[in-house]
Amino acid sequence: MYEREITITNPTGLHARPATLLVQKAGKYESKLKLIKENVIANPKSIFTVLAAGLGAGTVIKIQAEGSDEKQAVDDLCEFIASLKE
Repeated sequence: MYEREITITNPTGLHARPATLLVQKAGKYESKLKLIKENVIANPKSIFTVLAAGLGAGTVIKIQAEGSDEKQAVDDLCEFIASLKE
């Protein structure tokens, strides 16, 4: 298992458009992925769970993966979230 913590810096958080792009990125990986915010766990391969998690600006989340491409998946998703500026 591999995980990293990241703070969402996008002023509008992970609303519909960036969440959709995140889901598309996450879907490319075979590993089992989780977004963890306090006691809320979201599947980044599901738009419904990502939006339901309420991941707003300033939220600290943990991205966790388990599988053959876990490190690449976590690093890629962290890089994507850090690059959001809308």
